[in-house]
This record gives sequence, structure tokens and C-alpha cells, in this order.
Amino acid sequence: MGELITVDDPADPRLHDYTDLTDVELRRRREPAEGLFIAEGEKVIRRAGDAGYGMRSMLLSRKWVDVMRDVIDRSDAPVYVVEPALAEKVTGYHVHRGALASMQRRPLPDPADVLRTARRVVVMESVNDHTNIGAIFRSAAALGMDAVLLSPDCADPLYRRSVKVSMGAVFSVPYARLETWPKDLTTVQDLGFTVLALTPDDRARTLDETAPHRMDRVALMLGAEGTGLSSRALAAADTWVRIPMSHGVDSLNVGAAAAVAFYAVTAGRPQSDDPR
Repeated sequence: MGELITVDDPADPRLHDYTDLTDVELRRRREPAEGLFIAEGEKVIRRAGDAGYGMRSMLLSRKWVDVMRDVIDRSDAPVYVVEPALAEKVTGYHVHRGALASMQRRPLPDPADVLRTARRVVVMESVNDHTNIGAIFRSAAALGMDAVLLSPDCADPLYRRSVKVSMGAVFSVPYARLETWPKDLTTVQDLGFTVLALTPDDRARTLDETAPHRMDRVALMLGAEGTGLSSRALAAADTWVRIPMSHGVDSLNVGAAAAVAFYAVTAGRPQSDDPR
């Protein structure tokens, strides 16, 4: 059972994991280096624990102790109980959901290990907006994608904003980083995946014409908001695909486009094909 510890000093070193959560650049450097990430809110904390991530500590306002009692009882991690005003001083923002947990990161798997049992994969290039990362992971989980591969410069899926937007879906979809971009796409192709590059380019075939749900193994590649896929990534793809647009709209937000494309990739797929 985790020990309940009342803390009334925002400079208490035991709260180090939770300091300056709104400083994006600082947290992007600190969290991977220190092997931690922050889970915010009851559902996300529970999903992180259910996915096997170890808990370092919790930071709760008093009224959340009873709500999280079963989680506290299952863990040996310390639980720091603070007033909401003190939590705001430590984190830099008002913690609306009243519950934070510092979780232990795990080593990322090798891309080949992630791909071994997968049939429907998301590949992201330079998607560095944490909100978009979270939205894409949530759609990938909901619509039956098996895994996610990230280019080296993609944002961290375990950054607090990504985790929060995904509602913990980042814990349920296996992911890995490709080391050399876009050269490592050949690894994906060598394992039998057809790499489809999602682009609004008129030269691309529509998803209906391509019928990716009938392909054996598909890797759907998405680019960053605004810039889309690079010319190198497009050149490395097997096929360009697009979502037909109407009413003069030229493209969708990458999160929305991902959801539409994931449905096209997985529609009609037998449930028994899911490797998880």
C-alpha cells in the first residue's frame, strides 16, 4: 500500500517529478532522460497501470484520495496529498482532474518486433504536435490499427498532452521509433507491408480505388499538419492515396484524416485478425 504523505511546501524535492509541467521544452528533455512520464486524471492513471507501467508516485488533492483508493492500495509508491493551490504552484497550471501520477517508462521495442504480428500499421513522419499525436493514437486504437511507427523527429507519445488527448490509448497500441528516415521504411516493406502515403495530391488514388482493406499487410504513412509528407517519404512509398474532398475543401486536419483513413484500411477486417 502506498504511503499517504501530506506536503505543504511547493519546493519539497519529493515533488520534483511534477515541477513545471507547462514548460514543454523542459519536460521534453527531462522526462525521457529521467525515465518517467506523467499520467493525468483517474482514467489515464488506471490505464497506465493496467498496461503494466510502474508507478513512481502520485500527486493528489485530498478529495481524490478516496476515488483512487484501490490504485493506492495496489501500489507501494508514495502518494503526495496537497492542496489544489499548491499543486498549481508546483505544476504551473490548475490541475482540473485533481490527480497526477509519475509513471516509469519502458524501453521501446525494436520496430521489427512491433511489426512481426501486425497487419495494419500507422507510420508518422515529423508529427510533432502533441495533440495530433494523441488524437492519432486514440483513433488507431479505436479503429483496429495494430501498431505505430514514428520517424525520429516525431513528438513523444508519452508526453502529458499526448497521453491526455489519447485518453490512455497510447498505452494500448504498440509503437516504436525508426532510427534512419526514410531509409528504414525498407524494413517495413521487406516484412511484406505495402506502404501507402496519405496525401491530398491529385495524382494519388482514392482510398476506395486502392481498397487497402483487401491488402494483406498495410502501412499507412501520415505527415505533419500543414506540410504533409516530405518528398523523400513520398518517393519511398509504394502508392499514394487520398481522401476525396468536397465543397472546395482541400484537406483535413491530420487527426481527422487519420481516422477516416484508418477506417478505410481496417473496414471489413475479421476480428480474429487482431494480434492483441
